[in-house]
Amino acid sequence: MLDIKFIRKNLDVVKDALAKRKAKVDVDAFLTLDARRRELLAEVEGLKAERNATSREVGDLKRTGGDASALMERMGEVNERIKALDAELVGIDEGVNKWLMAVPNIPHESTPVGDGEEDNPQVAIWGEKPVFDFTPREHWDIGQSLGGLDFERAARLAGSRFAVYRGWAARLERALAQFMLDVQTGEHGYEECITPYMVNRETMTGTGQLPKFEEDLFKIEGREAFMIPTAEVPLTNLYAGEVLSEDDLPMRFTAFTPCFRSEAGSYGKDTRGLIRQHQFHKVEMVRIEKPEDSYAALEEMRGHAEAILRKLGLHYRVVSLCTADIGFSAAKTYDLEVWLPGQDKFREISSCSNCEDFQARRMNMRFRRKGAKATEYVHTLNGSGLAVGRTFVAVLENYQQADGSLVIPEALRPYMGGLEIVRPCK
Repeated sequence: MLDIKFIRKNLDVVKDALAKRKAKVDVDAFLTLDARRRELLAEVEGLKAERNATSREVGDLKRTGGDASALMERMGEVNERIKALDAELVGIDEGVNKWLMAVPNIPHESTPVGDGEEDNPQVAIWGEKPVFDFTPREHWDIGQSLGGLDFERAARLAGSRFAVYRGWAARLERALAQFMLDVQTGEHGYEECITPYMVNRETMTGTGQLPKFEEDLFKIEGREAFMIPTAEVPLTNLYAGEVLSEDDLPMRFTAFTPCFRSEAGSYGKDTRGLIRQHQFHKVEMVRIEKPEDSYAALEEMRGHAEAILRKLGLHYRVVSLCTADIGFSAAKTYDLEVWLPGQDKFREISSCSNCEDFQARRMNMRFRRKGAKATEYVHTLNGSGLAVGRTFVAVLENYQQADGSLVIPEALRPYMGGLEIVRPCK
């Protein structure tokens, strides 16, 4: 969340940032609460000063045998008023905190201003679109014709937006995940973790999924727990509530997990195939950095995500998300979009974001510099390295052959037992 002191001192900056985000946040509601809070604190402070002074007078009267009954009666009235004001203050503080929890991060100055995804500028592109001497098919058609994807039986098992991977397809999904983990741990220095796949409300709140986006989550009935929408949630929260030393930083974590999303609000979008599933796999990267290092870390993390696409020989571009398109917790975000010839369009396959101290404030994660008494909030970053299911889609559509077969990218063959091509069943 944002620093309340920063909001008070830079109200126009905050209002401008929220306007650029197209965020519907009632700033006047905060101002009303904050003004009332100041009034209450001033009154409580005055009453406590009066109580202290009166207490001394009562003591003096008792020592000299004087009548302190009127003063004692007044002290009782003051104490009751302080209790009432303290109770109102608790309510005000809860209201302020609730408001703060609903306010998105302020975009970084380098984040382009725009009204939606159509205003996201391209900042890099790699490779070229593959050329086919036939009309390329979409991934669900390829996967089903090769006997690797079964959407019909998945629907009978769990409903829409699920898939069963079979045979070569199951192995390819697993191969992609292992390949990504090997690159991120072996070449880029991330520490691999296995985390819980369900987390509590406090953990979801720390990274910004709650309270605003509860409808997008799968809640566990009968307990305050949620299935993770991304490994960003448990990885970023690993040191929530702790004070790290400067020597602990930076930290780099990666994890391969299933991800669960209700896809609320996506009715009618990508109803076929693997692009928008309730359950999918992802290799996530998370970094915890000192503030002055976080934007260099963002560029490096983006490169780590790009490395996977390059090793797989997949054409892609990088866009910088504009102010109206970045996520709730992000200050700056790059999206990597891979070319899908079957769909004849680029589709997001990774999103890399710097959240600065926004998440750290929510989860109270700080560090102390050498020789310093005060602590500072860390900066947190996250990125897909990559979305496994969407990479599976990209491999199918980019490596399909005219005879219906599928060539396995060379980088994945060691993970596929040396398999070079998947041929149609006869």
